[in-house]
Parts: sequence; C-alpha cells; structure tokens
Amino acid sequence: MKTFILSRVLLLALPCSNFAFVPFLDGGKGMPKLYDGWFNDQIAKQAATAMSKAIAAGNKKVEISFPPVPNVEEVRFGTPLNQKFGIDVVAKELKVDGGYKPGSDIARQLIAYSNVYWAKKLAGAATGSKSVAVITTEPVRFSTIKSMGGLTRSGVVMSEKARQEARNDECVICINPGGEETWDRLVSAHTTPSSCFVVLNNAYSTSYDLGNKRGYEEAYYLKRISKGWVLRAFPGDWEAYIEKPDGSVELLKSYKTKPSLREVSALFRDESFKRYAINNDRWSKGFGGRL
Repeated sequence: MKTFILSRVLLLALPCSNFAFVPFLDGGKGMPKLYDGWFNDQIAKQAATAMSKAIAAGNKKVEISFPPVPNVEEVRFGTPLNQKFGIDVVAKELKVDGGYKPGSDIARQLIAYSNVYWAKKLAGAATGSKSVAVITTEPVRFSTIKSMGGLTRSGVVMSEKARQEARNDECVICINPGGEETWDRLVSAHTTPSSCFVVLNNAYSTSYDLGNKRGYEEAYYLKRISKGWVLRAFPGDWEAYIEKPDGSVELLKSYKTKPSLREVSALFRDESFKRYAINNDRWSKGFGGRL
C-alpha cells in the first residue's frame, strides 16, 4: 500500500510538460495550442469531435478547414517546424516508403501528404458510415503510403476508377477539391444518396470570405488572418482570437452566426494597432522569425 501511494505522489509531482498527449478526448475547447496542436493530436481531436457531431446531427455535406502544416506560408522554404512535422508526424504516421528525405515526394509535396495524414485521423469520426474513402486533387502517390488506418480506399478526384468505386453508406473525404461551385458536382460523381461528403482543407476560396456559401456545414474551421485567428467547432460559436506579439492568443469576440471576413479583419486590425501599434508582426525580432 505504501509503495502504491508513493507512486501516486511521484506521478502527480511530474510537470505537465512531460506528457505528450492532450488531456482531453475531444482536444479541449477554444484555440489549439500554437504550434503544439499540430504535433500532439489536439487539432486532430478537435476536428474529429466536431465532424462526428456535425454528421450525427444530420449534415451530409461538411467542410473541415485548417492549416495542414504549422506554417503554410513558408512551406516552400522547408522551415524547421514544417520539416519536423513532416518527419516526426506525417512520414511516421503514414509509414511512407523511404521516409522524409530531401528531394523525396513527401518533402516536395508536404501539404499533399499532410492532408492524407489528416484524413486518416478523421476517418474514425465518420459516424454511421460503413467505409471511409479519401480522394484528392493533389500530387500524392498512394502506393508509397503503407498505413492508411480507417481509410478503406483512396483515389484521384473525378478519375473513372474513383467514381466507379463509390459505395452506399460511405463517407468520402475530398481533399482540396477547388472552387466551391464544383463541390456539388463532385458529390454527385463520388457518392450515393446514403453517403456523406467531407471537404478537407480546400486551398482557396472563390467567395473571398470565411467558410463557404454552398450550405456545407463548417464543422471545424481554423483560419489565420492578419493579426489573429478565426475558429469554429460544431456546434459552437464562431470565435475571433487576436494574436499577440509573444505568439499567444486572446479571445476578442464570439459570434452566434458566421461573421464576414471583412468584419473580423477590421476587428483585429483596429485592436492590434490600439494595443501594440506597429510592434505586432509575426516576423518581428523576438517573435520567432521564420517558424
């Protein structure tokens, strides 16, 4: 009994930083930790929880959107943080042939392979589906990926093979499908009436606004805009977080309905200048330079 009590005391005495996991099954509420959330499953848990709730609520068309790597803006430069994510997370989790090496497919197409990794993490959130497919518009060689987890099939968007393999009661995760005016056509081509369709990390918006205007439920939406972040996790509010000079964030405002990009941008710009003048730039000295 004394040994048991002593072990409990030693465990409680350990600092929290020694634990690599997020201490919540759902990833917790609010902004994920910058930039630990990409490495410790916090974003994966938050997005999967929101996606599961949205599908369970009857939404058959869902959008999930967040930066697929910690620093999207600098992905072409191979920054240390992105390289670490590619090596320690993506290549390892997908068991990519040859791993992450300079000049390798995964090194040159880190976003494309990262999105497949995220699809793998979300597969278990497809509530009520008998199978989960991933299709992509991005340059991925699926033959080099040896661990697909709960993803039962993979393919290229609008390819004949991918269209012919559509199944009943399937969840199709579609990576970066392109302009939202094409989404419904992709749903018709790749699903049956009993299936659900999840848009994952579309790379650009043709509406120049937050989320989409096609009625797809924005189940998990995390977007960085100048001086801050916008977050929405179904069924919660839309939240605007200002980014401070030290890299931390603070919740400025919550919205019951989706705000416009113009509205949130103005909020961040005015509040940031009022607080920090010109000294709130993520590239400024002391803030970390290139991530």
